[in-house]
Amino acid sequence: MTHDTTDARTAPHAAAPAAPEMERRMRLLGDATTWEDVEDQAHREWDAPYGPAEDWDLRIEDREVPGPHGPVPVRVYTPHAAAGGARPCLVWLHGGGFRHGDLDMPEGHHVARGVAGRADAVVVSVDYRLCADPSALADDPAGGVPEGPGRVHAPIPLDDVCAAVTWARENATTLGIDPARVAIGGASAGGNLAAAASLRLADEGTPPAASLLMYLVAHPLCPEATAEEADALAEVPSLLRFSPEGMRAMSENYIGRALEDAVPYEFPGLASTEQLAVLPRTYIEADEYDDLRVSARRYSEQLREAGVEVEFAVRRGVCHGHLNRVGLAEARDSMDRMGQLVRSL
Repeated sequence: MTHDTTDARTAPHAAAPAAPEMERRMRLLGDATTWEDVEDQAHREWDAPYGPAEDWDLRIEDREVPGPHGPVPVRVYTPHAAAGGARPCLVWLHGGGFRHGDLDMPEGHHVARGVAGRADAVVVSVDYRLCADPSALADDPAGGVPEGPGRVHAPIPLDDVCAAVTWARENATTLGIDPARVAIGGASAGGNLAAAASLRLADEGTPPAASLLMYLVAHPLCPEATAEEADALAEVPSLLRFSPEGMRAMSENYIGRALEDAVPYEFPGLASTEQLAVLPRTYIEADEYDDLRVSARRYSEQLREAGVEVEFAVRRGVCHGHLNRVGLAEARDSMDRMGQLVRSL
């Protein structure tokens, strides 16, 4: 069953204005093709917080979990309030194009806090290994992996993620969670890893309770846009776009070989209908002004065709990565929905 939500502009908070603040700031960027071309005032407005960070009563602990490539750092968020029983758990993965990001970025820290507080759940945020930036390889061709030789590329980040899920389940009593209520979620590249981990774990007979995929990279190159998607994307400044050349470079850097050799555990949108049929219920959210909304929408269609229970929503008025924007109303709305889904596991 598929629940398609074509407009996720409103949520439990007050109705959003006709021109959301992130959309307004996007238009200030004008026709700039690089950040150097953006006027100073517009750049300052683009980077400014949208409001204060949320305050949640949580215990936050940095840990390391065992993985096949060495220890994997994680950050565990646990509500201080007494639990009425074992809590649900979300294993959460930040984005960053497979090359950037960490546990401290808003998409990592603020989202993990927000979901833990809203859902009365334990959130395990994973600092999976990152691929080297191609520009750095000229100086360090090995792009070394801690504890071992060679560049970081697929499946190393996915191995880290699956190790974190296994650790959470095996330590359910210590964490205060129900091992049968562990979901996987992520944003952008983290959404890719969450989808891939869901597929691999399901193939192994240990699927997560649910998948929460926020503006994910489901395909190595974006599928064809609909007319409505193309109209929205035409409004996006080029410096915020995912060009076909940029997508190819990111995807090939991640898998470490030619894009034509990519497999479903690297880009789940490549999986067959039969392969996708093993997946758990899935929530997919796309950003209105984001090339990756095409990939997210197509992946939701593929899951529907495979008989997977899927809900697809487009968050209106925002660009790619809106969960990184502290204080943004639409980010709160997204976390509201994520919290509802985790609480209901």
